[in-house]
Amino acid sequence: FPKGRSSSLMIRVIRGARTQGEERGVIQRECAAIRAQFRQADNGTRSHNLAKLLYVHMLGYPAHFGQMECVRLIASPRYNEKRVGYLGAMMLLDEKQDASLLITNSIKNDLSHSSQYVQSLALCTLGCMGSAEMCRDLAPEIDRLLRASNSYIKKKAALCAVHIVRKVPELGELFTPASRSLLSEKNHGESVLICFAFLTSPAVQLSAPFCQSFCAVPELVQIMKGLVMSGYSPEHNVAGISDPFLQVRILRLLRILGRNNDTASDAVNDLLAQVATNTDSSKTAGSAVLYETVLTVMDIKSESGLRVLAVNILGRFLLNNDRNIRYISMTSLQKIVQTDHNAVQRHRGTIVDCLKDQDASVKRRALELSLALVSAVNIRSLMKELLLFLSSCPPELRAHTTSGIFNAAERYAPSQRWHIDTILHVLTTAGGDVRDETVPNLIQLITTATELHCYTVHKLYRALITDISVQSLVQVACWCIGEYGDLLLRGECEETEPVQVAEDDVLDALEMVLQSHMSSPATRGFALTATMKLSTRITHNVDRIRSIVSIYGSCIDVELQQRAVEYNALFKKYDHMRAAVLERMPVIDKSSPGHTNGESAGGSMKEMEPTKRTQEVVLPQEPANQFSYLDMKYGLDLLCTFSNHVTRPEKTLGPSYRLFMTFVSHFHPPQSVQLQMKAPSGDVIPAHGLGQVTQTVLLNNPNKVSLKMRVRVCYTSQDFVCQDTVQIDSFPSPAW
Repeated sequence: FPKGRSSSLMIRVIRGARTQGEERGVIQRECAAIRAQFRQADNGTRSHNLAKLLYVHMLGYPAHFGQMECVRLIASPRYNEKRVGYLGAMMLLDEKQDASLLITNSIKNDLSHSSQYVQSLALCTLGCMGSAEMCRDLAPEIDRLLRASNSYIKKKAALCAVHIVRKVPELGELFTPASRSLLSEKNHGESVLICFAFLTSPAVQLSAPFCQSFCAVPELVQIMKGLVMSGYSPEHNVAGISDPFLQVRILRLLRILGRNNDTASDAVNDLLAQVATNTDSSKTAGSAVLYETVLTVMDIKSESGLRVLAVNILGRFLLNNDRNIRYISMTSLQKIVQTDHNAVQRHRGTIVDCLKDQDASVKRRALELSLALVSAVNIRSLMKELLLFLSSCPPELRAHTTSGIFNAAERYAPSQRWHIDTILHVLTTAGGDVRDETVPNLIQLITTATELHCYTVHKLYRALITDISVQSLVQVACWCIGEYGDLLLRGECEETEPVQVAEDDVLDALEMVLQSHMSSPATRGFALTATMKLSTRITHNVDRIRSIVSIYGSCIDVELQQRAVEYNALFKKYDHMRAAVLERMPVIDKSSPGHTNGESAGGSMKEMEPTKRTQEVVLPQEPANQFSYLDMKYGLDLLCTFSNHVTRPEKTLGPSYRLFMTFVSHFHPPQSVQLQMKAPSGDVIPAHGLGQVTQTVLLNNPNKVSLKMRVRVCYTSQDFVCQDTVQIDSFPSPAW
């Protein structure tokens, strides 16, 4: 392979390689030749070989063996070699390499060189890869160059100082006097003012003492006004905007200086209004300046009228054809929608139109902003738009959309019927993308809307027979049919058209769910429980229900099998208790202390496990054949209720008298109440009022929550079933 191949010839050979393997071979041979040249004495080709190695590095091949050659060339007195050496250092070295420390002395010497071009090479290298140690050692030299008369050197020194302050923030104070002197520069061509803004911005952000000592707001305001009101200057004009890069940097610096500073904010308000009204937003350069103006207005303590003007600018951005501008506009509006809700609300129509945008990022931002704009005033109109969007939104946005709609409906629902209809619409449209807690939340909502039970069960029944593929909707429908099946069979509903539904039709629908391959095990559990509950709500098909339940007593699914076995036991051994066990669920009061619909500020609501012990039985004034059942006023789950029954054997309570009793214990106290149960005094109640069974329940109620207790009496005497329920609200004040 010929030695001393020129760079252009090497590049031509590499580009001419037909395969990657051929290219790799050419690179390996060329690198071997370069290594051989490096090992030889200085023959004037070192910079040429290093330049070729840098091209190899740009192609992604290893070139670390050229690091020491960079150090040698930087120390060379020749400018052409020094230039290539500094370039190699910026490409091959970084602050983690030990070799980078070897060039510190060379950089320090070159910073004092008589040639401005050699000085600029050293400044660029230090600003690119200088480590914290190098920055500390060379910071005084940079401060000296910031005071130089040469604007070219000032620019390079300012950029280098930016890197130093970012690496070592405490050095920002060192550059304060020199940076203030840059304000007097008028040479836009050398971009000294841009470098000033670059320099001071990170220093102000990272150093609080520097922020206090550096206050150049009046000077910056004058410079900015001069840029805004100046005439056309071909050297600095970009699309009709005078030096937009400098304007953006000054606005950013003013935002930092005016943050939490009333004096600085007052001095900037008039300037920001002037920039906002005199800058053309039809070009990208003008949009950049206006966007920076908006950010400054929102970040400082600005006047209310100025904030409205800023929101209107963002509203104009929403009409821009550039999707990037629309995206950053909605991102900014999202940040201020809570503080300037009414101002953002004026652009609701434009924001909703962005939901139809083809860009996924714009569509997501429009969705988040639309959900943030929902209020009690616009809930109906805006929800129509969101439901329309849900029907056609991308799959990756459906879960977020349904969650946002549920939260908005819960906060601002104008009526319970509207709330229920909205959730059912969402379940019908995107039921597969809703959160897990949607089903219990909707069930809780339905239980509280007592006047809508008939309307809801009819609507859910129609949805069930139409489509059983949406599992969440099917689960709610089955639960509602099980609870309010008697209202469905009655066929009388003021809220909707009366539809006569037969018992067989309802059982056919539930059996269809049980047999469908689309039904999950949880859904089958809902359907089986609903079928069982209907046994106390219908009159002519109890045998069919018994047959359906018995089939699943040998189901392969353990959960479903357990339910079926327990329900079969209700039909056989405990048929006298079936009506009591399968009665309607109690209404859950969402506003009750400790109830947060499954959520709390500290985490999920903890419920005490059901206990299998006898409850307090104190009946000194009652007949001997009664038994008290204690239950807190919170809802009971059917399966949990039955599976935790503790059946006592027959107890002989008198010469010719036999009483069958089942003791059931469930406690769901508020989260702030702690409960402790003592052991019962016995398990036999003597006949004829000759004794009593007691059990003490200790409650720790630090928040003084009002106590309520539901007592249920249920017993069987001589094949006659007796039951009664009473709620006790009159606990003496010392108890709570």
